[in-house]
Amino acid sequence: MSDNISYQMPFGAELETGGKVRFRLWAPGGNTVDVCLYDGSKEKKLTMAAAADSWFEITTTSATPGTYYRFCIDGDHCVPDPASRFQPEDVHGPSEVIDPSSWRWQDAHWMGRPWEETVVYELHVGSFTPEGNFAGVMGKLDYLRDLGVTAIELMPVADFPGKHNWGYDGAYLFAPDSRYGRPDDLKALIDAAHARNLMVFLDVVYNHFGPEGNYLHLYAPQFFTEKHRTPWGAAINFDDEYSHWVRQFFIHNALYWLKEYHIDGLRLDAVHAILDDSQPDILTELAQRVQTAFPSERHIHLILENDHNAAHYLERDAGHKPCAYAAQWNDDIHHALHVITTGETGGYYMDYAQNPILHLGRCLAEGFAYQGDCSPYRNGEPRGEPSRHLPPTAFVSFLQNHDQVGNRAFGERIQALASPQQIHAAAAILLLAPSPPLLFMGEEWGSCQPFPFFCDFGTELADAVVNGRREEFARFPEFSNPDARARIPNPMEESTFQRAVLNWLDCDRPEHASWLTLYRELLALRHRYIVPCLPGLIQQPAAFSQLGGHGLKVSWILADNTQLSLIANLGDEVLSGCSFSPWKLLYATHSTSCGLNDIDVLPPWSVIWYLSKGAA
Repeated sequence: MSDNISYQMPFGAELETGGKVRFRLWAPGGNTVDVCLYDGSKEKKLTMAAAADSWFEITTTSATPGTYYRFCIDGDHCVPDPASRFQPEDVHGPSEVIDPSSWRWQDAHWMGRPWEETVVYELHVGSFTPEGNFAGVMGKLDYLRDLGVTAIELMPVADFPGKHNWGYDGAYLFAPDSRYGRPDDLKALIDAAHARNLMVFLDVVYNHFGPEGNYLHLYAPQFFTEKHRTPWGAAINFDDEYSHWVRQFFIHNALYWLKEYHIDGLRLDAVHAILDDSQPDILTELAQRVQTAFPSERHIHLILENDHNAAHYLERDAGHKPCAYAAQWNDDIHHALHVITTGETGGYYMDYAQNPILHLGRCLAEGFAYQGDCSPYRNGEPRGEPSRHLPPTAFVSFLQNHDQVGNRAFGERIQALASPQQIHAAAAILLLAPSPPLLFMGEEWGSCQPFPFFCDFGTELADAVVNGRREEFARFPEFSNPDARARIPNPMEESTFQRAVLNWLDCDRPEHASWLTLYRELLALRHRYIVPCLPGLIQQPAAFSQLGGHGLKVSWILADNTQLSLIANLGDEVLSGCSFSPWKLLYATHSTSCGLNDIDVLPPWSVIWYLSKGAA
């Protein structure tokens, strides 16, 4: 890669030769647009020329890197740049002209890592360390490398309102939030990660804008359409009149992060809420544009969160490479394991209440549990598409993530809901199965800290957010009365955020250090024995069977005809009548079941892995 990359976009503030800056804004709802430049207390207003297709533009020598600016619409509303590269004074403040070439990259030889090597570590920049910024994350990179993860996934960093936010309320999708650092601070983190052979993935939100700080409705209401409705109101306009430049806005955002910031992959949030009837739809076009921009020189990975289980986005080509998206977060495997370990069957867990072992087996062997099957939670509607023909690498598995922890009323982690034996068994399954695993920050040391929902909106939204959060849980029996709902943490309070900030002192305590040792051991086994067998997989040559009420056996044929087998007892009773493999023992949770072939019982919550090279 070049040591100096600036991604040129058709909008926003772009540096040009000769000390000039070009400003460009798409404003189909405006009649006139000025750019207002700020130098201390001085303001300079320049009229932008109207151009074809509702564009306004000007190139001037009156602005330089560091200049603050706003766009003034019809002489009335002064708004930040929707393509701002930085918002130094938050979402309502001016944008800043940024020189993308100011950072001197040190990763010229970095080409990324193959998808098969992926072990994801999801983290929230603001609560991952006490510093709560990019520099704090950078200070933990050696730890993450030594843990055995190969990619850090940053929850969204796009500029959001207030001091704290999960990141899914971003208003300026091209601007790293100023509380985390300046653009060069994010680039420094990425550079340092690459120096340690770590990929960096970024969570991006293309299904809505946050409720505060977005001014598009004032001058570009065509960015939205009433043709579709979403949980956030009118949908982003991907398929109605004027949709061309809306689509380009998001496609350029993806390319911007990948090129200008050397990001290795994007996780697209909740794409089931992206409503688009056009052909190709925005997800397909975006993937095609990324593939065209990076034909072969770098490993770039696109990942979906998609409640629809739309397997067609995950297809592989004749060369075994993803046609569009490398993988999808597999909620099915989390939900099945959660029901098995906790016994919870409310809400969407009801879909897995009947025989969760069967759902788990299907996930491990075939990808999705719901492949067009009727969903009780969705009133019997079919959910998903067939996925058995896809390789296990197309499905990211996890026991915890920000959603499955933080969307609980109190943000409890699995440690508060299941026993150590149950968690050990679940971790042993996920970290050694062929599908790429994901860890949520602190999981590897058994952190007991909650990760509650937190935000910091202005006064106009504060009460609505608090009341809305509590009303979300009104349909649950345990929160049926107002007093119970009042105990749900207030997401606007500073103390709610502080509860989520990881206490790294816990990592060294004996009860947590043992978990860290376990996770390091399992990941080391994964990298040594499993990862070398994953390249070239094009489908799921796997089989599973249920053993009694709580037992499970799964076998995979991996590359080079290697066979991987799992036997698990995920119940409280001893499981008898098991037949153990004569192959090499890879891992066992219980020393009493260490591959002795004359033993036909499995203790409660035990897991055994076997590996055979070149099995027939």
